[in-house]
Amino acid sequence: MNSSLEIDSVSVAPLTDDERGDLEDSLKRCSEETRFAAFEFRETGRLSLLPPIILGIIERFLEPEIRPKLKEGDGSLKLIDDLGIDSLTMMEIVVLVEETLDLSIDNEELRQLRTLDDVREFLDAKIRNVPPPQKNKYFGVEAISAAIPHHIPFLFLSEVELSSDEAIGTYPISGLEEFLKGHFPENPVFPASIMLEALGQLAVFFLVSTEKSETGAKVDPTKILFTGCEAVRCQRFCVPGETLTLTIKPKSIRHPIAKFEGKVSVQGENAAWAEDITVTFDWREAVDNLA
Repeated sequence: MNSSLEIDSVSVAPLTDDERGDLEDSLKRCSEETRFAAFEFRETGRLSLLPPIILGIIERFLEPEIRPKLKEGDGSLKLIDDLGIDSLTMMEIVVLVEETLDLSIDNEELRQLRTLDDVREFLDAKIRNVPPPQKNKYFGVEAISAAIPHHIPFLFLSEVELSSDEAIGTYPISGLEEFLKGHFPENPVFPASIMLEALGQLAVFFLVSTEKSETGAKVDPTKILFTGCEAVRCQRFCVPGETLTLTIKPKSIRHPIAKFEGKVSVQGENAAWAEDITVTFDWREAVDNLA
């Protein structure tokens, strides 16, 4: 019995009368179930109470028409894409979670929270005071354009998921791209050559984000040159309203040459692929690596 309690609960400091009053005021717009779970957690530390607390706090900040999606969805729901949670709303959620659970969350820790499951797993680890699960890193368009030389309107990555052996990027075809006016009039089709460009940009991002020399020097994004693309195949048209999913995997990386294989798909359907994408690269100057 005691062993189970240690696993399923954590030590929590009891609320003072003032703290209870403040928390009641902060949670007044949450559901009765959320308020009950929050105060029960602050009394018992039972971890099983975390899901209704987390969902209840998130629900409190959602637009009324989005709330059914939260109730009916699962842990794969994306905070931004599915629930429309912007950065300001996210900060409001975090402040209330911190107060409710009596913990502190660093802004940097929030960057990798993409789904409901991410939030649950992170907070469970935070409460237990153990390292959160290791996950792939995610980068938005601002972080991508800060890392590589490409910028809008010639940046064809809106988001990147990065691991040690793969990078997956997305690009929604808006239909507003200038080149679609001529490719083709009245029948816009995303050019295959631009798909290959997007794969090249993803390869550049992978290199500057993961590779270091033996001395710790990082790849210089201004010294990467696209030198070749072989065994290219295209299988379908890609049109405005569709989202390209781009995947690259390194085949070999040995200074100054890196080779990748790449694929473009739309909703799981192959659109284009290249067996060999080759770039050359060099390291940043030593003075750039002192930091």
